[in-house]
Amino acid sequence: MTNDHSRRRSDAIRLVLAFLFRHWARQKPLVAGVALAMSTATLADIFIPLFAGRLVDALARGPAAGDAALSAFAAMVALGLAMVLLRHFAWWGIVPLTLRIMSDVGQDAFRRVQRFSTDWHANSFAGSIVRKITRGMWALDSLDDVLLLMLLPSLVVLVGTMLLLGLHWPVMGLVMALGATAYVTMTVLLATRLIAPASRLSNAWDTRMGGMLADAMGANSVVKAFGAEEREDARLAQVVGKWRRRTRRTWMRHTWAGSGQILLLWLVRSSVTGTALWLWWQGRATPGEVAYVLTTYFVVHGYLRDIGQHVHHLQRAVNEMEEMVRLYEEPLGIEDRPDARPIRIETGELRFDHVTFRYGGHRKPLFDDLSITIAPGERVGLVGPSGSGKTSFVKLIQRLYDPTEGRVLIDGQDVAHAAQASLRAQIAIVQQEPILFHRSLAENIAYARPGASMAEIEQAARLANAHDFICRLPRGYRTPVGERGIKLSGGERQRVALARAFLADAPILILDEATSSLDSESEALIQQAIDRLMAGRTAIVVAHRLSTVRTLDRILVFDGGRIVEDGDHETLLRDPDGRYRRLFDRQSGNISDQPMLVEG
Repeated sequence: MTNDHSRRRSDAIRLVLAFLFRHWARQKPLVAGVALAMSTATLADIFIPLFAGRLVDALARGPAAGDAALSAFAAMVALGLAMVLLRHFAWWGIVPLTLRIMSDVGQDAFRRVQRFSTDWHANSFAGSIVRKITRGMWALDSLDDVLLLMLLPSLVVLVGTMLLLGLHWPVMGLVMALGATAYVTMTVLLATRLIAPASRLSNAWDTRMGGMLADAMGANSVVKAFGAEEREDARLAQVVGKWRRRTRRTWMRHTWAGSGQILLLWLVRSSVTGTALWLWWQGRATPGEVAYVLTTYFVVHGYLRDIGQHVHHLQRAVNEMEEMVRLYEEPLGIEDRPDARPIRIETGELRFDHVTFRYGGHRKPLFDDLSITIAPGERVGLVGPSGSGKTSFVKLIQRLYDPTEGRVLIDGQDVAHAAQASLRAQIAIVQQEPILFHRSLAENIAYARPGASMAEIEQAARLANAHDFICRLPRGYRTPVGERGIKLSGGERQRVALARAFLADAPILILDEATSSLDSESEALIQQAIDRLMAGRTAIVVAHRLSTVRTLDRILVFDGGRIVEDGDHETLLRDPDGRYRRLFDRQSGNISDQPMLVEG
């Protein structure tokens, strides 16, 4: 277990630093400029104590050494001014450097997450993913500051001081080197072996808490519907309790580590001071040189003390970035192939050519050697029990999944070789529960074609029977719809989704028929709009009511991943023992109001 933890710690540090250095490589001039300015500024901290010691010796010799005193003073003033200016340039450069990297990383992470598979998104908390990305972005700010503005100058001071002291008094250089090495080693071990594991766990619970908050808030209407506010409060209290315990352990380990570092610094200071006094006692150091050693130590002491904090901040930033960086290790699932090209759909013929498909981890395939052709402009309904393969059939057309064997062809083109964006841009989808963005109605409708004019947006809304209700709203097409369209009724959301599909004007249409939960007036308006929308397109309707499929050109009846019946409404009813006939009889003659099936 210990080896696993150690390996994971080293993997995390290596992973995060490699990620950071790749982004530094894109900003080489800025990184080099900041590092050079900060290192040069830090050299002043090394040489100022040297001239301070010469000033003390000059003062001890009296007025006759006035020129030496003034020279030492002038050198100290010049070094101090140079240090201020160079540090300013370093801090000035770190601002654009960090902002560029944070922007790039945020956009890259969002871009990658957007392209993960539908399964990945179905198994992930949106709130947790947002937390991982935003926390990782801000951790980059800490990493840049710690490495370039803090640890780099600390390293310059420690190495430079040990060299200067060692050249003059080898024993003093040795004492300083041993003390600094012991302190840095202890600090790194405490940060990586004591604090990092606790910090990783507290971060995991922080992510989980963010995901739970987003989940409950996003489903607030369900919480209210069941009067479950106190139940959700209790669920959150459990998570917060675990987060608090994990975070308390992390913070207490920080406290103990800080106290241990202060104790070791006291030992180093005592050793350096004692060595300086011994050199003076032996006549090997003047009072000014003793002052130089003590002043130098105070400078080193400040850097050593801060190194502890810097290493802790570094480890914390690594922990906070680790979850985001590991998103880059996740496979996309469905990727464009190297030879992928934009697909051009003209007639909209769909063909499954000996398709075998199984979900990951399932031994038995859902589809086994499925072959079927849907003619251009044909309106086809998909019916069958839950899990029979209707939804999977549609997702294979969209290439949300790839077949295990065989091909899915549109106008004779294998969708596996098509650029996904071009494929899906030519397939209009109206889902059973349409999801809208928390944007204006005009923006939601125009999502299908961002460059559409206002006149085109309004025309699409008219075709979807949505224009009248939109005009009655206080701000019309500029009205924000709320998160996921919560400000609109179900029928209004559905009509906005239909308007979006009209504006897309795609040759292939997929409808997850959603009139079963609407009032009769909304259902009539939506059905009228659907009939308009299907005209002249290849339409696939995942059906839940016989009132929808009975007017279609063709009905495919799914059962256990197989198409067991294929024909129009009247033809399928003629078979008294057929699956479709049994489903029809189950409706008891009330076709328009009785739900037929649920989506599978």
